[in-house]
Amino acid sequence: MAVRQLKKRHRRGSSNRIAAGAGLAGVVLVCGLAGWAIAARAFAPKANTKRTRFDAIIVLGTPADADGNPTPKMLDRVTEGVREYQAGVAPRLILTGAAPHRKYVEAEVMARVAESQGVPEAVIFKEPQAMDTIQNACYSARIMKENGWQSAEVVSSEYHLARSAMIFSEVPIEWRMHATPGTLSSGLYRGGAEIVETVKTVRYLTWSKWAERCAP
Repeated sequence: MAVRQLKKRHRRGSSNRIAAGAGLAGVVLVCGLAGWAIAARAFAPKANTKRTRFDAIIVLGTPADADGNPTPKMLDRVTEGVREYQAGVAPRLILTGAAPHRKYVEAEVMARVAESQGVPEAVIFKEPQAMDTIQNACYSARIMKENGWQSAEVVSSEYHLARSAMIFSEVPIEWRMHATPGTLSSGLYRGGAEIVETVKTVRYLTWSKWAERCAP
């Protein structure tokens, strides 16, 4: 009886040590991946060119609200893209985004906003198929290639630009990132978005960069 109890205790102790080791390894792995993503975001390039004028301004999409109206985040992005267009940074806008989260196509909603702010319909190019940032970059580059354009300023929320820069680094165009001032979307939201973007960066570095390649 005593021997059996000792064996049970030994097996239980071994199982506990294995579980503790596995848990520790998991924590180390998560911390390592998070550190990699944070470093990659910190050192992401802001441009691959010294241009100050471009062939197009690409505004990266974000979902409209449940009624098809622009959210504060979408207004931030489109308004900044329009501001850059009016400043002469580029003679046209490419508005990119499908409907991955709502039934309303982001490019269509953004185009309405841009037109309401005075941008002529003739210089607005809608890209309504992209379901994520990789496709935003790829499909926008296709529009540029079809039209013989080679350079773009990319407008998005500040927290989104680091991962966007990593993605646009894989696209054969000249580009520069440009952040929205974020005056319309709340600071609390932006703080949470930074965490989400870090998680998405881990996914990009470990999976999406290789598995979701897209040829412009």
